[in-house]
Amino acid sequence: MSTKNFLHISKDKRTVSVPKHDVFHAIADPTRRQMLQLLADNELSIAAIAKSFPISRTAVNKHLHILAEAGLVSRRKAGRETRYRFNPEPFAELKTWLSFFEQYWDERLAALKHLVEADEESS
Repeated sequence: MSTKNFLHISKDKRTVSVPKHDVFHAIADPTRRQMLQLLADNELSIAAIAKSFPISRTAVNKHLHILAEAGLVSRRKAGRETRYRFNPEPFAELKTWLSFFEQYWDERLAALKHLVEADEESS
């Protein structure tokens, strides 16, 4: 995956630009999340992945395509098979993106705590 797809956060951490691929869409589906867990331990073929799910091989292929487009899995040809492997890099992007909101709420909650404590002291 190229670095041009990663999140970009401004120096003041107030502006976040979303990556070109949609990692959130890819992980929103429970079947795709299960596929990621399956691939976290092993590189597998479509046939091996399909055995773990009660859906058609075509449906498995569509899910894998979405995961690959989001950069969450990589694929390689091995003879006549296409094998898929988990790629953890986009999860670092998610963590970065979520940290923006973590900081946002930490600041808001600290301000609220300060107001409550000040109100208690004045009562």
